[in-house]
Amino acid sequence: MNQDRQAVLYGLGAVALWSTVATAFKVALTWMSPLELMWLAALVSWVFMFVLVVKQGHLTEALRHGWRTAAWAGLMNPVAYYLVLFAAYDRLPGQEAMALNYTWALAMALLAVPILGQRLTRIDVVAGLVAYAGVWVIATRGNVFNVDFADPLGVVFALVSTLLWALYWLLNAKDERASLIAQWQNFSVGLPVLTLLLIAGPGFRWHGWQALGAGVYVGLFEMGIAFILWQMAVRKVSRTAKVSNLIFLSPPISLLLLYLVVDEPLLVSTFAGLILILSGLALQQLQSRI
Repeated sequence: MNQDRQAVLYGLGAVALWSTVATAFKVALTWMSPLELMWLAALVSWVFMFVLVVKQGHLTEALRHGWRTAAWAGLMNPVAYYLVLFAAYDRLPGQEAMALNYTWALAMALLAVPILGQRLTRIDVVAGLVAYAGVWVIATRGNVFNVDFADPLGVVFALVSTLLWALYWLLNAKDERASLIAQWQNFSVGLPVLTLLLIAGPGFRWHGWQALGAGVYVGLFEMGIAFILWQMAVRKVSRTAKVSNLIFLSPPISLLLLYLVVDEPLLVSTFAGLILILSGLALQQLQSRI
């Protein structure tokens, strides 16, 4: 099997896991607050990445270098990003929060202009307008001329999460740390902060084995295994576009799982908005091939 085929298999594995995340979020949040879920998921992910760092023989390197960057990066991700994202999922139907979160790629393209000094093309502008038209359709639930949102704060949380995620990767563009080491260091900074917030807030409460299982699932598959699979896919593939387009498979699978597992009614406005968002992302991908 050549490297491109291996990369596609790794990418499909990551996408399959990410497709379950919206459902896992909604299930876990029926028992836990966003902060409790974030703390448990971050703990599981930190342990998982620590085991990998030790197994690969990188612990000495991870302990000696890179902590100055981790000091601020860890506050952005996992702390700020996931707290805001989970707050969005707590307030919105999973299908709406998931679709709105998919605009992070467009946000990153727009923010790259002031942060990295990159040029904004006409296709970037058109793609942004198309995608954020989809955001408007989802936020208004199809009533595009009605600004009375069902949950305005939930929509704000979802959009702020996209800005945080885009800013995180843009500010890390010149990060020289290895990906796995960087993520473990960031979680090493973020986990104590989340622990203090949890102690000051709801505290440690037992919600049952189902809640524990849901939190472990989120930490292991959303922040752990899927990240490693995607990292392997990107490193092995000859051209990034061969695996980056696989992410377009995730939204329809996510919507189906939300319907089957969480019993969320599928809104026509969500489908219409999602088509617009994915069309905007597809325009960007098309541009990269020209």
